[in-house]
Amino acid sequence: MGKLKGFMEYDRIKEAAIDPKERIQNYKEFTVAPDTEKLQEQGARCMDCGVPFCHSGCPLGNLIPDFNDAVYKGEWERALGILHATNNFPEFTGRLCPAPCEEACVLGIVNPPVSIELIEKYIVERGFTEGWIKPQLPAQRTGKKVAIIGSGPAGLAAAQQLNRAGHTVTVYERSNKIGGLLRYGIPDFKMEKNVIDRRLEILEAEGIQFECNVEVGTTLTATALEAEFDAVLLATGATIKRPLPIPGADLEGVVQAMDFLPHNNEVVDGQHERAAHYNAKDRNVIVIGGGDTGSDCIGTSNRHGARSVTNFEILPKPSEARTEDHPWPYWPFKLKTSSSHEEGSHREWSILTKEFVGDKNGKLVGLKTVEVKWKKVPGERPQLIEKPESLKEWPCELALLALGFTGPDKSLPEQFGLSFDERGNVKGEQEYQTNKPHVFAAGDARRGQSLIVWAISEGREAAHQIDRFLVGKSNLPQKNKAGDLATV
Repeated sequence: MGKLKGFMEYDRIKEAAIDPKERIQNYKEFTVAPDTEKLQEQGARCMDCGVPFCHSGCPLGNLIPDFNDAVYKGEWERALGILHATNNFPEFTGRLCPAPCEEACVLGIVNPPVSIELIEKYIVERGFTEGWIKPQLPAQRTGKKVAIIGSGPAGLAAAQQLNRAGHTVTVYERSNKIGGLLRYGIPDFKMEKNVIDRRLEILEAEGIQFECNVEVGTTLTATALEAEFDAVLLATGATIKRPLPIPGADLEGVVQAMDFLPHNNEVVDGQHERAAHYNAKDRNVIVIGGGDTGSDCIGTSNRHGARSVTNFEILPKPSEARTEDHPWPYWPFKLKTSSSHEEGSHREWSILTKEFVGDKNGKLVGLKTVEVKWKKVPGERPQLIEKPESLKEWPCELALLALGFTGPDKSLPEQFGLSFDERGNVKGEQEYQTNKPHVFAAGDARRGQSLIVWAISEGREAAHQIDRFLVGKSNLPQKNKAGDLATV
């Protein structure tokens, strides 16, 4: 816990940010670090709650009261050790996680919860500033070789854990740089890519080998990989984009969000110029999908200089507070207004896109929608009902489809001869082991589209199981899943 009665003395603070009009002029992170004293006060708000539900709210099982207490006492290096004990990359989660731990915070029942994510971020930032984060090389090598396919958070977490267990680890990435969606899916204004690069320096110094521009299954066959390595981990993510199969979906100007965002990240990185069909400048942009990816499209479009940005969501507008459908300490589906929404956008709820409208040259000029309502039937899925006489046409030259992913690309798992579950994900049991004993799966490829914090957790858990498979036992940490509440 933090300070006795600290939760009564100090209010929760929100991380300050640069004014929206100023920050949309570039792609840099725009948050402003609180003073050390203010951060210690936030740690002091952690109360003696008896049962820390934040533990089970966190997919990683972070020891949250412990590092909060260390921050309150000014013991920053100890706080970093506590944080790294369960989380390989708190600099990623401290920026990108939706913080299910805070929704499970006991203090949150009656007051604003402890600023757990804020504290986490500045613990690790202090660690890098002070030089406390250093390579940890294994005492000895086991002689076992592990190949990891995919360099997103699941692959990187597994790589670090397995390397520390003494195995020789090679990470294969089909893109030209390491990071997966961290690099090519998350906009720089949410996480600048030097945050990834400084961690990669640590991983490389620890002995992990990285191979970019290698697409396993094409550049390198599954058979060749299996012949060279003692174990293989598939951490390829869920990459099949969900389509919107309506008339006009093939028009120029209808673009998948996860084509638009990676292209923009490459532009920001100086890899090429922005292609005209990915440019939102002076266009009426409509983002279809109300999740984090849709929010990222809004922020990016505003930085391009879009004429207008509108966000469509097929579901009703959520409540601003927790409802009876999602009681504490479970994750509440409530209204979320992101920093990108604050930068300029119009939001529409309970709306269904029926048709994309094009001109004679095949270019998008608008789209048609209807209003919808949801009918709840006990024991059944809610039914979508279109409201009569609600057809409306919207001007639109760029429609961004932020509809999520349906699962992993099946071509590589099929080349390995792997099985799939009923949802189309690679079938990996509780031990993360597929139907081929030496091949494992973790992250979105195994569980489906999910959060970065789940990906890191999956990578760590898979590493434990691979280590045990290779040498018969494992000293790598394993999370106790009992009472897990993190269902987002």
